[in-house]
Amino acid sequence: MAEAAPAPVEINDAYFCQHFKEVCAECSYDGREENDTFFGFDPIDREGIEAPSASVNKEGVYQCKKHGSPSCNQCFGWKKQITRARTAAKKAGKKSS
Repeated sequence: MAEAAPAPVEINDAYFCQHFKEVCAECSYDGREENDTFFGFDPIDREGIEAPSASVNKEGVYQCKKHGSPSCNQCFGWKKQITRARTAAKKAGKKSS
């Protein structure tokens, strides 16, 4: 019987695997398309982002360990990180042409 993939974790509106990776070979998770779409981007092939150390607060919401905030823009600035990853992917694509 095949094992079911573990449920993704939501951290400040973005989805990651249980290892806090957007793309994880260990658990065969890839949340790039869902995250790109949520943040208003067309999905492209780009490097995955990773969440910093986080813990679950009393309300069951993930918060950054550094600042103790579930909506920390410094640690959980996903749109900015995705934008950087998309820019790098586009530059890499132009170099290989």
